[in-house]
Amino acid sequence: MDTIITRFAPSPTGYLHLGGARTALFNWLHARHTGGKFVLRIEDTDTQRSTKESVDAIFDAMEWLGIDWDDGPYFQTERFSVYNEYVEKLVESSHAYYCTCTSEEVDEMRKKAMASGGKPKYDGTCREKGLEKADNTVVRFKIPSTGSTAIKDIIKGNIVFQNSELDDFIIQRSDGTPTYNLAVVVDDISMGITRVIRGDDHVNNTPKQILLFKALGAKLPEFGHVPMVLGNDRKRLSKRHGAMSVTAYRDMGFLPEAFLNYLVRLSWSYGDQEFFTMDELIEKFTLDNIGRSAGIFDPDKMLALNAEHIKAATPERISKVLIPFLKERGCDAEEGAFIDQIIKTLNTRSKTILEMADSAMFYYRDNISYDEKAAKKFLKEAALEPLKMLAENLEAIENFSEKNLEQAFLAVMESTGLKLGKIAQPVRVALTGTTVSPGIFEVIEVLGKDKTVSRIKDAAAFIADGVNQS
Repeated sequence: MDTIITRFAPSPTGYLHLGGARTALFNWLHARHTGGKFVLRIEDTDTQRSTKESVDAIFDAMEWLGIDWDDGPYFQTERFSVYNEYVEKLVESSHAYYCTCTSEEVDEMRKKAMASGGKPKYDGTCREKGLEKADNTVVRFKIPSTGSTAIKDIIKGNIVFQNSELDDFIIQRSDGTPTYNLAVVVDDISMGITRVIRGDDHVNNTPKQILLFKALGAKLPEFGHVPMVLGNDRKRLSKRHGAMSVTAYRDMGFLPEAFLNYLVRLSWSYGDQEFFTMDELIEKFTLDNIGRSAGIFDPDKMLALNAEHIKAATPERISKVLIPFLKERGCDAEEGAFIDQIIKTLNTRSKTILEMADSAMFYYRDNISYDEKAAKKFLKEAALEPLKMLAENLEAIENFSEKNLEQAFLAVMESTGLKLGKIAQPVRVALTGTTVSPGIFEVIEVLGKDKTVSRIKDAAAFIADGVNQS
């Protein structure tokens, strides 16, 4: 069996969006599953809209996602001489011709065709004139006037286009630059692409490309058109649905493996399984399991899946992505036992790494600032003596184990007659500044004896100051 070669060919006219990332993922997984090759090609022939910033953004997003390539990146703007050679071949073989019709004249042709109930297309004025190349000429591909062109689509099934509905489209502009369809076909031929997996918004381009392949005597790749990704309202995905650049999800604290897991499930399935590791995706991904229905983007589902991946990941894995978020917040965070302990207290409570970073801040602070409502409710005179007693009990403990911590709390409960909740909530505010945190014993174990005792004493002093001022 021949090696399967797929490609991802984004246009650098903006950021890499969710739909483009899914196309890249499907091609990459197919290549990895089959032991094939994955090619990256930058389709930057739209020189007015293509930017280096967009190219860099694409690379940045793919690096974050872990989608690597075996060949490339190729840039179409560096291959104009190659395209010129193929255009000349098509003209010499009478599959293409020079045309001097202006855009205004072509618009009139289309209006007339529509007025008479026909397709709005170029009428072939220059088709048989045998014109020579000149400054004002474009090159048009000569569509067969009869017959049909079929796409044997490996996802959608057979799709047939009548050639009479297609018009002689431009393959080279008057300034010598190639158009999209010509450049794509030449690239796919010269790069040995065997399978073209792309969004079904490209279906109408495919018959033109098939005819170009045939005119150039090249072997056709197999085509597979994946359904679009839509919002919950079944309309094309946009920012109003929560769709953003791929790297925006990184900055919001999504794990790349969770993001890819969610992406792949937009139109692809493997039984009822929802959660996949990257190794599992490479093992199980086949084009046969891509459905024909549009994928519906649901931000809440993606968030829930991210939470599952955070729970499943090791502390060592999470620390690598958590540390940059903590450093942005001014924390002197580094890999090691301390941050691993912190992660263990937060990984079942965090939907994103950003949320985890915000929740972890109290572990790193030298001084705790109390939430106003929390302090008013729990750091009041009734909590003063229990906090003082607890600080003394904890200070006397040599082995700071969970069993000994429980004994310290029980001793306060017995002396005061208070239930655990009446003691634990003031302690929680004392240690974290808020009423919401991981389990109190978990927090104490991570903070350690010195920080725990110091924070409880500070809270007691805060209450005493308030009592004295009242």
